Amino acid sequence: MTQPPHDEPTAASPEELREQVERTRHELGETVEALADKADVKARAQETAAQVKEQTAAKAAELTEQVKAKAAEAAHLVQEKLPDPVKAKAEQAQQLWHDQAPRPLRDNSAKLIAGGAALVVVCLLLRRKKGK
Repeated sequence: MTQPPHDEPTAASPEELREQVERTRHELGETVEALADKADVKARAQETAAQVKEQTAAKAAELTEQVKAKAAEAAHLVQEKLPDPVKAKAEQAQQLWHDQAPRPLRDNSAKLIAGGAALVVVCLLLRRKKGK
């Protein structure tokens, strides 16, 4: 027969021996379960992919908010620096747009205006760089 492990004393009674066997079975079951989890590469890859997807979505939302804030700030700066005649023309164009643009375009006008404002900012920055 084999000798008992050195870290556990020998069972003094059959009941103690049964408890030791049950404890050993339980520990062995946990070990097998842990090894099976580690061996399940597909499940681990899916968990990792889900975590990466969640982190990416959070970062995208954060960056979207930052871009919106910067765009609003840039639009405000551009609007402050525009000469009065240009502001008047812009207001006329806005009224004309509101009066004559098809409804689907008007409904998305905030996106179009933001894109136009970004285009104006880029043009002004490029013009400034060429002037230096």
